[in-house]
Amino acid sequence: MVDFTLTDEQSALREMAHDFAAKEIRPVAWEYDRDGTWPQEILEKAWELGLMNSHIGEEYGGPGVSYLEGALIEEELSWGCSGIATSIGANGLATAPLSLGGSEELKKKYLGMLTEAPLFASFCLTEPDAGSDVSGMRTTATRKGDKWIINGSKCFITNGGYASYYTVYAKTDKEKGHRGISCFLVPKDDTVTVDKKEDKMGQRASNTATITFNDTEIPLGHLIGEENAGFKLAMMTLDRTRPGVAAMATGIARAAFEFATEYSKQRVQFGVPIAMHQAIQFLIADMATKVHLSRLAAWNSAVLLDQGKRNTLESSHAKRFAADSAMEVATDAVQVYGGYGFIKDYPVEKLMRDAKIMQLYEGTSQIQRLVIARETLLPRRVEEPAAA
Repeated sequence: MVDFTLTDEQSALREMAHDFAAKEIRPVAWEYDRDGTWPQEILEKAWELGLMNSHIGEEYGGPGVSYLEGALIEEELSWGCSGIATSIGANGLATAPLSLGGSEELKKKYLGMLTEAPLFASFCLTEPDAGSDVSGMRTTATRKGDKWIINGSKCFITNGGYASYYTVYAKTDKEKGHRGISCFLVPKDDTVTVDKKEDKMGQRASNTATITFNDTEIPLGHLIGEENAGFKLAMMTLDRTRPGVAAMATGIARAAFEFATEYSKQRVQFGVPIAMHQAIQFLIADMATKVHLSRLAAWNSAVLLDQGKRNTLESSHAKRFAADSAMEVATDAVQVYGGYGFIKDYPVEKLMRDAKIMQLYEGTSQIQRLVIARETLLPRRVEEPAAA
């Protein structure tokens, strides 16, 4: 039976995340957005409550929640502020490759590090010349004796300026394109430099930096997974994180929808609240539909993972639809506010800026369409289970 009715425990988790967003995030979200400052105090509180590192297993000190439960948390925190939610959730992206392909020794040390203290890790894939075209990366990892030597630069790295370690993708065979990429765990040391903090349009409470590795030495055992199999590991990682990104987009859309709905009941034009005008009612109705369907798509793609099934197509459906819907809903929310929506004193202006990045990071909406087209036109004959 298909049933998305939440259990009592899941409802309680969702309520806890919502209360945290309402009490700790929402009251200060616009202040952090204006100043572009790092929300350390909020992040520490989230860590104490177990809202950070939610997917880390109990054997490593984490809560070990399901992917569906992770999506519940992501939506509620992003309803509060998607920038702060991104900072809270980025460890999940950074540790997914480690959980999938790391040795038990690496897992115990580096997953345990995050559950023992409110520390941060970053996922390093994108480069200035290698965004959607991952095979164009120039960062290299060269074997030298009992060490790997990492050289190169990564951009748009979430929490990069505050990370204690990085999961880094680098070329180990320059001639093989995406089949010559490997993944490594790289601790922060003096050879790792934070070159630039990006001044972003939206999600300004999250730290986004350029990270450069200068002859950075790591042990051979810090290879995650098999040599030259890093691209597959990255794609497996994104299958697991895109449901959460879809849930984040749903949270942004829901926030914009709620602000617009409330405003439409209060704003009077032509002698009645604008909610009485059919033009506004249709906007609100479309917003409600997009929020509802975004949530269902996010939940569906998460549940497939929890069932041990491959969710590549469904996670791309969810991420694409929810991201585009967030942008559409936030834009329409500004429209409902009229001229006031264009003013920074009103909340929907921030939400519109925040929504844009959802169409860009963890695979643009265009990349999601490529995945969807491939999976639709050339479906795999045998259903592949999700890797453990």
